[in-house]
This record gives sequence, C-alpha cells and structure tokens, in this order.
Amino acid sequence: MTGLIQSALGGGRALLVGWVLPSLINVLIFGFVVVPKLSRFAALGTETGRAAIFGLVTTAILGLVLAAPLYRILEGYRGWPQWLAQARRRQHLARKHLLRNRVDAMALAGQERAGCLAADDESALAAFRAHPIVSRYLAADVRKGEVWFALLNERLHRYPLDDRQVTPTRLGNAIRRFEEYGYDRYRLDSQALWHELNAAVPDPARQQTDDARMGVDFFVSLLYGHLLVIVAAVVDLATGDAVRPWLVAATIATLLPLMVLWYRLAAVATDEWAGAVRAMVNLGRHSLAAALGLTVPQRVEEERAMWHLASDLVRTGFHSGLTTLDAFRTAPGEPSAGALPTSTQPTLPAARPSPDADGTSPRSPS
Repeated sequence: MTGLIQSALGGGRALLVGWVLPSLINVLIFGFVVVPKLSRFAALGTETGRAAIFGLVTTAILGLVLAAPLYRILEGYRGWPQWLAQARRRQHLARKHLLRNRVDAMALAGQERAGCLAADDESALAAFRAHPIVSRYLAADVRKGEVWFALLNERLHRYPLDDRQVTPTRLGNAIRRFEEYGYDRYRLDSQALWHELNAAVPDPARQQTDDARMGVDFFVSLLYGHLLVIVAAVVDLATGDAVRPWLVAATIATLLPLMVLWYRLAAVATDEWAGAVRAMVNLGRHSLAAALGLTVPQRVEEERAMWHLASDLVRTGFHSGLTTLDAFRTAPGEPSAGALPTSTQPTLPAARPSPDADGTSPRSPS
C-alpha cells in the first residue's frame, strides 16, 4: 500500500498501535501456549528477565516484519493463482451488481409507497419485481426499513465504482474504492501523487489519515500473527513437543475463526480510512495545485483535464502532449491563470463506466 512503508519506518504511534501491540498479543499467546519452555513464560517468578527479553525482542522484531506491505496478499494482488483470482473477482462483481440492484429497487419501492414514483421509473421497478434474483430480496429488504437500506448502501460503497477496478477480495475492494476516488472525480491520480498530496495538505488532514489507517493495521497484524501462531502450534503438535496438547489444539480451533473475524473487521475499518483519504483529495487538491505552480480552473471538465495532465507527468514522465499543461501554470507573482482555451483543451479518456455484468445500466436487473 502507498505510504505503508513510510508509516512503518516513521509512523511512531501508528506503528505502535497498528503493528507492535497486536504482535505483542500474538507473542504472548505463542509464549504461554505453544512454547512455554522456550519462552520461560511459565516460570516468570524465577526467570523474569529472560522471559521479558524474549517477549520484548520478539514483539519488536515481529511488529517490524509485519509492518511490511503484507496487505498485497489480502488484497488479492500477490500469491493468488490466476484462475482463483479471476473466479473470486467474478464473484465480487456479481455481489456488487446484486447490492446495487437491491439498493435501487428499495429506493424505487420507497418512492412508490410515498406516491412520488416517476412514470419513467415504473417499468424499472416492475423489472426488479420480475427478476428471479432481485425479487427474492426486495420484499424482505423493504420490510427491514431505512436502517437496512443504509447498511446495504455501506456494503455497496465498499466496492470501487469502476467494475474494472474490482479485486478478488473483500479487503482489496474496500481499499481500492478510495484509491480510485481522486481519479474518478477529478482525474487526480492520488496513487501517483500521494506523497505530493500528503505534503501539501494541512497537518490535521494528514494525521486523520494516519489515525484512520491504524485500525486497519491493527486487525491485519492480528490476522497475520494468528496465522504464524497457528503454524507454530501445528508443528508443535506434530513433533510431540507440546506441553499441554489439549490447550494447543483449543488455541488453534479458536484462532481460526478469529482470523476470519479480524479480516472482516479490517474491511469495515477501511470506512474511516476512505473518508480521510476522500477529505485529503477534496480539500487538499487546491493546496497541491498551488504547490505545483498550477491554478485550479472554475470549470470541472477543465480541472479534470489539468489533473489528468499533472498525474500523467508524474506517473509516466514528460512527453510533448504535456505542454498543454502550460495553460494552467502560474508564474510566481502573476495573477491566477484563466480557464483553459477551448482550442488547447486536451481530450480526456472516457469516464470509466460501471455497467452491470450483462452491460445494462445499474437500474436494469434484467
């Protein structure tokens, strides 16, 4: 993840809370249950110093190791066979489309109950009610009311807007949705311009992003730590070295479902992270433009053209087409640059569509 290594090396509180603390939890489980003789945790009264050294040193090393970009595996980018990644991606696309259709169907049904359903939407609601899959959920969704509608919206918003950005995993989609935010709205590639954006925003916005990421780091670190403890426990049982085999087996049985729980909580915890990154893009892009010697135009399309060019400059290097960026440049001491002349306005790539699996609009379930 962008900025993760930087956080690991200089994050201070983020490193402590996000990685070292959950690593300590896993080291304690490992020392007390799996290898009590090696760790001397079982004899704290007589060899306290040795036990403390084992716990502190191992926790520090494990915390630093887990602070490496291990997100990539959980996001579905690394370590996945191609066939499995493609199959999981198709499953998540189907879930996203179903969620979107359920949300749209509930919204139309609510308008119908309120007596304000437009004539053009009546056929769409009828199509939802006739659809073999959406119709199964519609009546129950409507009965659950507005709170359920909001929860469905939350689940839908943990997916990227662009279907082509959907990843094979729940966590990958939850993170990818805010990685694509700046590009989708402004054509500002926040991944390519992350360090520039991070340097340009005010300290509260930067701190908000770091704090929001700590919750996700915490659960991801717990998950990986549990995995290491389980592997060590299995080896301990297989070699017959377990002091209390029943406790080791019970620990394995307990940690496995906890790993699933931590993973899901990590995906939910990205909501705060997404909000912080969204705020950085929305509020920090003007400061970023000023720092780059650019002036944000008043028209949205012209701003999108400017950020597309600026992102391309950082991402791919200079080429002749980027001279169009001159129209947005502001020399020191000169007034702000005006709107981009129509004759020099570059052609942006078409907005990335988000069709359903069969190419229809989100509102059409057929």
